[in-house]
Amino acid sequence: MGKIKNQKFELSLNQLLPNMMTIAAICLGVTAIKHGFEGKFQSAVQLILLAGVLDGLDGRVARLLKSDSKLGAELDSLADVLNFGLAPPFVLYFWALQDVKGIGWFSVQIFVVCCVVRLARFNVTSKSDQEVNSSGYFVGVPAPAAALLVMLPMYFSFAFEMAILLPTLVICGHLVLIGLLMVSNVPTWSFKVVKTSPKNSKYFLIGFAVIGASVLNYVWITLIGLCMIYILLVLFTIVTGKAQRHRSIN
Repeated sequence: MGKIKNQKFELSLNQLLPNMMTIAAICLGVTAIKHGFEGKFQSAVQLILLAGVLDGLDGRVARLLKSDSKLGAELDSLADVLNFGLAPPFVLYFWALQDVKGIGWFSVQIFVVCCVVRLARFNVTSKSDQEVNSSGYFVGVPAPAAALLVMLPMYFSFAFEMAILLPTLVICGHLVLIGLLMVSNVPTWSFKVVKTSPKNSKYFLIGFAVIGASVLNYVWITLIGLCMIYILLVLFTIVTGKAQRHRSIN
């Protein structure tokens, strides 16, 4: 039998860059939990948002550099669990729910489990991307959007420089509701399928510039507005979906 030659595989920095971004996002998520424990709630939320930005970029950078890998996919999935399933509810718990430890911690557990199930369902369902591409909708609220929505009570508090505005039981209900929406069959619009003509692209660029400037100058108000728009989109798809089913039955 011939001898098997040892082959050396070398990875360039370009191939490692997406995984480095994912690891950086994980570090941001862990640090956000630490800041929440220390009572630095605004910085904790900002770290989660920054981790979400890196999460949205690492996969695109991997495809751009043609450096997709199984390791990168696994790292990205684990980062999603930490940054969207653990950090937001933990920070929310430290912020408002410690006084109702029993039901508060129960609400956190519900959200975490729903997020894990959501991500597992997405990972094992090979048709997920096809469904998004063909119909333009996700099934259930995606984990990044859920993380953004679940911190909505904190945005209100930071924007108006006030203490906790809502009763803790309402915040618990909000936490559970967003968690259940992740594992629901509610259709939610996917921005991945948004397309425009070159003629209208300038309007999208102007809109992006306006949102970017708003985030830099009025971050909490802007986040409230984005969350409200997303909630209205979800409600719109639910209503129109029911209307279409009603017409098909009749």
